[in-house]
Amino acid sequence: MARPRTPLLSRERIVTAALRLIDDEGLDALSTRRLATELSVSGPSLYNHFATKDDLLDAVVDSVIGEVDLSMFSAPPGSTARWPEALRAWARSYRAALAAHPNIVPVLAQGPGRRPNALRLADAVFGHLVESGWPRGQATRIGALMRYFVTGSALASFAAGFPADAEVYDAADYPHLGEAHRLAGHRGTVDEGAFETGLEALLDGLALRFERLPARSS
Repeated sequence: MARPRTPLLSRERIVTAALRLIDDEGLDALSTRRLATELSVSGPSLYNHFATKDDLLDAVVDSVIGEVDLSMFSAPPGSTARWPEALRAWARSYRAALAAHPNIVPVLAQGPGRRPNALRLADAVFGHLVESGWPRGQATRIGALMRYFVTGSALASFAAGFPADAEVYDAADYPHLGEAHRLAGHRGTVDEGAFETGLEALLDGLALRFERLPARSS
């Protein structure tokens, strides 16, 4: 029996191709027709795996969330992992996953919905905070706060937003931006440093709030 000229379609193959297209060209580039062309299949065949484009986008987003390390929330029996250390490691992994796929972040920011990996992430963060002594209501708000912070940090580059043309920053108009044209050239250092500064500030503030809790119970 002759072998097929192209590999058989699967959800994984479709999601991988869709994410690659979004990474390379942005969300607007994703369409059933374009994706079918990339996969060398007919458009209708995609609907055997995903009923709608939104279903496909959910799967793509969830595949990115699946890259986030959650192991820091699974402490061995009998041990107690400190919540600040766990949140720090998780936030770094979360940001790394989003930074690798920045074009998908606007969809991801809408919330977990019915995405299994996203719900597992929310469950792991909330569960660890509650088990560490945070009241349930505050644990919910901390989870939301951390997601806002990490998602926002991955949406765009602060440093890259400044033109590299020194003439833009006339000293008469912008007396404190004489070195701003250098920011874009140090994008990685500036953006990573800003993320780390914000992360430590958040964790320090949360640690103070934790110490002021009247009791370690919900």
